[in-house]
Amino acid sequence: MPPLTEIKLRSIKPGEKVQRYYDTLGMYLEVTPIGGKYWRLKYRIDGKEKRAALGVWPDVSLKQAREKRDELRKQISAGISPSGRMAQGDGRPGKDDHKNFRDVAESWRMNMGNVWADSHAETVKGRLELDAYPALGNLPISEITPQQVLAMLRKIEDRQAFETAQRVLGICSQVFRYGVAIGAVSSDPCRDLRGALVPHTPTNLAAITAPKEVGALMLAIKDYKGSAVVRAALKFSALTFARPGEIRHAEWGEIDFEGLEWRIPAEKMKARREHRVPLSRQASEVLEGLHPLTGSGRYVFPGPRKGRPLSENGVTSALRRMGYTSEEMTAHGFRSMASTLLNELGEFRADVIEAQLAHKSGDSIRAVYNRAAYMDERRALMQAWADYLDGLMDLSTGAESRLSKTC
Repeated sequence: MPPLTEIKLRSIKPGEKVQRYYDTLGMYLEVTPIGGKYWRLKYRIDGKEKRAALGVWPDVSLKQAREKRDELRKQISAGISPSGRMAQGDGRPGKDDHKNFRDVAESWRMNMGNVWADSHAETVKGRLELDAYPALGNLPISEITPQQVLAMLRKIEDRQAFETAQRVLGICSQVFRYGVAIGAVSSDPCRDLRGALVPHTPTNLAAITAPKEVGALMLAIKDYKGSAVVRAALKFSALTFARPGEIRHAEWGEIDFEGLEWRIPAEKMKARREHRVPLSRQASEVLEGLHPLTGSGRYVFPGPRKGRPLSENGVTSALRRMGYTSEEMTAHGFRSMASTLLNELGEFRADVIEAQLAHKSGDSIRAVYNRAAYMDERRALMQAWADYLDGLMDLSTGAESRLSKTC
């Protein structure tokens, strides 16, 4: 069997069962039914077959995985079992496989990768690498005290990032509870710390909702002088009002130009259900204009790093450069902007707007029915919304009434 190539890796699709694609020297790629792609190394030590985790593709490239493989093989040749090795059988770590917090956390992330949306997985990874790992990563997990965790959280609070401190505490608590489950630690030191943090009351993410100001925002996006990819992402955000993570991780393979639709897979959605986004004429034009620039790659809106999507701060940073503060407009604010104006204008039923926003319904049967039954209305809504935004760019014509005229 020939070694793997990056072209081969991009072509691999998930099947009904776990699949394995072998490279060389015991390394292979394990592909789960929902699309997770994990590098593994099969080896023998003390006469027993073992498996080691080498990372997740595409975060870890083929070249990087081979480099890790070669490093571990040197350890194995010297009779040293790799740190964080995988036990034979279900691929999950055993008690002796983890000596520090980072090992357990990375194992937990891999374990949860099959159920998390991509955007959430990236957020968790970023918070661990920015805040938790520098303070706790190399400490023996069984010896970490509540005071050490609290000291790490205080540094986050020193940045006035009180909500982030709460989030990081929650992530660390899940890592420790996972550690308890696999026998790496006896208890969760985070359990008594919530009362020690600065209280934080969540606030709504800032959004522009006044029609005149929305028109000015759309003009600012049109005139944006930065990256063409970021400008397209800004406009696509306004036109589709999908979640920022869904837009950043949009792939060309999800776009149906003929059917004028973007189909977001369930694993990328917050509610874990496939979401269909009808594409207005204007949204299709954004994609058609971008395709010659990024169409040869995986992501519709790629970042500067090869094989990676636009960063979480890409759209936000552009809004700041355009002069909008965090109290005025956020990347998530495009959803609130659309929801507020569409409901105020009253031309579409609330259920149709909610269905297009992909808000989770408590009634699963009704939710499935709505997704199917409302598609014609949702297509009309998306085109009318795009026309409305176009009209708002010409404030002198009173374009805020254009939606009702086009429906």
